[in-house]
Amino acid sequence: MIKVLIADDHPIVRQGLRQILSATADMVVAGEAVNGQEALDQARVGGWDVLVLDITMPGRSGFDILKELKYEQPNLPVLVLSIHAEEQLAVRVLKAGAAGYVTKENAPNELVRAIRKVVSGGRYVSPGLAESLAFGLDATSDQPRHATLSDREFQVMQLMASGKTLMEIAEVLSLSAKTVSTYRTRLLEKLNLKTNAELMRYAIDNRLIE
Repeated sequence: MIKVLIADDHPIVRQGLRQILSATADMVVAGEAVNGQEALDQARVGGWDVLVLDITMPGRSGFDILKELKYEQPNLPVLVLSIHAEEQLAVRVLKAGAAGYVTKENAPNELVRAIRKVVSGGRYVSPGLAESLAFGLDATSDQPRHATLSDREFQVMQLMASGKTLMEIAEVLSLSAKTVSTYRTRLLEKLNLKTNAELMRYAIDNRLIE
């Protein structure tokens, strides 16, 4: 029996994932977490075959949780589930240590197949993204501007675009306000933007925030 730990802050999403997996005889949702820290705490207890992780939950950054999990639990496959389109985040989370990526929109059709793939030691992306990667369509010249951001700059960008102040971002990421301000300056330069309003519009247009 494949024991699945689900981490998502939306009860309806967790219920929906349970329903999808309930039709599969060899899988069971054995635990749930409502934020990244809770997912990390439960993963440390052990006994899971796979963690299905929403990358954009309140609290600690999903990227930080993912990297910490891969350091502490290198044998636990993490399947990232996200509202964001694959071309926006999939490559980034795979580089951060995820074993696979599934959008919430495609979860009803892909979740079971993705879980089987990562539990068996493979990596999962949709056939469409796999084809794009195989043909080299992820080359730098074809990537959106935000693909040049570091993971931390990407996190700061998402938090800024969601309306958080520098002080609030500093608290969420456990950084100083001065450091966050430095990240803000760098990411605006990389994105060729000047104001927070422009950044918010860019994030919305590119589906980088919920």
